[in-house]
Amino acid sequence: MSQKVVVIYSGGMDSFTILHKAVAAGHDVYALSFNYGQRHVKELICAASVCKELNINHKIVDISAINQLISGSSLTSDIDVPEGHYAADNMKSTVVPNRNMILLSLAVGYADSIGARAVYYGAHSGDHFIYPDCRPEFVQKMNDVCQIANYQPVDIVSPYLYQTKIEILADGLAMGLDYSKTWTCYNGREKACGKCGSCQERLEAFALNNATDPLPYE
Repeated sequence: MSQKVVVIYSGGMDSFTILHKAVAAGHDVYALSFNYGQRHVKELICAASVCKELNINHKIVDISAINQLISGSSLTSDIDVPEGHYAADNMKSTVVPNRNMILLSLAVGYADSIGARAVYYGAHSGDHFIYPDCRPEFVQKMNDVCQIANYQPVDIVSPYLYQTKIEILADGLAMGLDYSKTWTCYNGREKACGKCGSCQERLEAFALNNATDPLPYE
């Protein structure tokens, strides 16, 4: 059944797929992106372009002031982005403390203000290993809270919570999505580095789907 929903839309592969999934379901989609001081701000340019193309209501909210309180992540601080697979211990430096709780809280507030009854976001099983705020127990607890945080309950919806990026990409390719309109690399350069954990996971997903990544790499 069609309803008004908010999609937390980073501009990356996962949220790009979820955005289109919500559109395909016939929902009235309101996309919400956040500038939290990430060095890969290029993803927000991708997000804006896609929403303009699809004629989707889109807001980019600057919350970079939170970095006065939250530091120590290679995504937002002057720390080198680690190279290698997410399974490596050094990838923990890419964790932004409490990021998803902050983003979800803001998105739920936005949803309540516009009468939307659900917030979609892209947690998936591939992230569970390294990111505590992508684990099923976190999503469930946040959903429980968001049922009682306002006068009207808001559902937290994570369509790919128990699926990998490989499966997410397979779903998107089956929908005919163009992933050249996304950005994944944690480095904010003109081309993707191909070496950070995010790039490696993306390249692995394309390889295992027997597809070619359309992004240019260094």
